[in-house]
Amino acid sequence: MSRDELGIFSWVAAAVFALAVGVWRPRKLHWTVLGSVLLFAALNAGAGIYVLNHVGDPRWSAGEPPLTAPSFSGTPMVGQFLGPLDSALNGVVSGVNAFLAFKQALPVALDFLGTSGWALLASFPLGILASVVSYIMDRRRTADFEKYRATVDRLKVELEEIKAQIPSMNSVGTALPAEDDVTDVRPTPTR
Repeated sequence: MSRDELGIFSWVAAAVFALAVGVWRPRKLHWTVLGSVLLFAALNAGAGIYVLNHVGDPRWSAGEPPLTAPSFSGTPMVGQFLGPLDSALNGVVSGVNAFLAFKQALPVALDFLGTSGWALLASFPLGILASVVSYIMDRRRTADFEKYRATVDRLKVELEEIKAQIPSMNSVGTALPAEDDVTDVRPTPTR
């Protein structure tokens, strides 16, 4: 992936996460937003670390070719004595090329790491906001539960009152008819 594709990937992955989890759990949307911001921060930090681990990659360079050391071993008459100088010079040039590659990759990595830092900074107020929203929803749910509990308690009291009245009705002589005493009150078909 190129530098731009890495940046776009973190945005798209965070947006897809927010949409998927938001559809799956719409009542916890505040936590979903916080999770997507933290995912965005983690992806950007991972991209920055990836750039730093692949310093010599040409995707981060500005198109500058690496430096090459001249060869002194081909020099007439003294070239055979300058062979160790060639290897030392190649070592120095490879070190300079590694430094230049790091110098070119560092701004790219810092861009990703800086974006990750800003996302983490934004996650603190979002975390506080999500906690407040969750607390308010918890209080509302507790109040609704207490309201339902009061209704159930009131209905239990009414049921006990009705149960208490039923035995007193039986003693007065209002007993229910026996099964054999039930008469059929359905209308009969006429012809």
